[in-house]
Amino acid sequence: MSFKTIISFIQNTFETNKGIPLHAPVFKGNERDYVLQTIDSTFVSSVGAFVDKAELLMAEISQTNKAVAVVNGTSGLHMALKLVGVNTGDEVITQALTFVATANAIKYCEAEPVFIDVDLDTMGLSPTAVLRFLESYGDRRETGTYNKKTGKRIAAILPMHTFGFPVRLDELMKIAKDWNIPLVEDAAESLGSYYKNKHTGSFGSIGVFSFNGNKIVTSGGGGMIVTQDLKLGERAKHLTTTAKVPHNYEYVHDHVGYNYRMPNLNAALLCAQLEQLDLFLKDKRDLAETYASFFENERISFRREMEDTKANYWLMCLELENLEERNAFLEETNASGVMTRPIWQLMFRLPMFENCYRDDQTNAVFLEERIVNIPSNVRI
Repeated sequence: MSFKTIISFIQNTFETNKGIPLHAPVFKGNERDYVLQTIDSTFVSSVGAFVDKAELLMAEISQTNKAVAVVNGTSGLHMALKLVGVNTGDEVITQALTFVATANAIKYCEAEPVFIDVDLDTMGLSPTAVLRFLESYGDRRETGTYNKKTGKRIAAILPMHTFGFPVRLDELMKIAKDWNIPLVEDAAESLGSYYKNKHTGSFGSIGVFSFNGNKIVTSGGGGMIVTQDLKLGERAKHLTTTAKVPHNYEYVHDHVGYNYRMPNLNAALLCAQLEQLDLFLKDKRDLAETYASFFENERISFRREMEDTKANYWLMCLELENLEERNAFLEETNASGVMTRPIWQLMFRLPMFENCYRDDQTNAVFLEERIVNIPSNVRI
């Protein structure tokens, strides 16, 4: 297959034949003004009005009761797992088809990832595969669910909404409830995505978003913990701000805390970006429709949102015929200045996770060999 037609179409869509990035940030709102306000205030570090404002905005957007700003999504995942009780020697059910931060956060807790397969349509953790694993290995006890084979406690279920496409949350939530296992949502990529009219991140005990430079909105580096549980949210705020007991001048800390605070300077950028979220989402949805029409004519599978979901189309992707075609596509597009990339290498292929339990991973391997991301920039 020749990919010249696709390359030409993408270049015309973005009105350039020079380098087209995968997902570049757009700063067209109050970013400069808010950052300068922060500099003028001298509150550029971990305390300031924009931190408070960003947390209120994210609680509203995510339809949750409490949001806590953190320095990045990875630290948010680490904190979320600690808050639901993941400890040394525990196991956490997650997916191997994910960015490495998901699995790293589990290791930070000195726990072990259990890699369960994904669904082909959502590209996220499969409820059917999770239930199959629990029915084979799960042992319900008064103190939680344990793995009959390893004897370890299964302390959390951690799905990731791949590229902003929501997983089957109703089914996963039911499994989590039936087996008395907390569910934490890795919503890093899904700001602006909805499952049955509820925002991702609002279903589990805790959800975590990322505002890295390549996300729909960015604070340069940053993340947000969200939860419906106010007590849990206050605990998150306390532990991520070094567990310092409030006092005018004394330094008293009542727990081993974490310096995971988002600087006010980053929060200023984030607030300006969040104000434009609806505009960004509309523009990306328009781009997705443009792509969908083109690739339907080319008879190439363009990934669309599932029924009962609204995806943010953070990174848009194609499913090619096989690994050979995928590699040829990546080589030709990138050589032409159109940035494309494969889906992540599966976590169990990485040396630090190669000995972790995994099921057959049939769907994950299928997707690993075929999915590529194409330029998904906001065109404003």
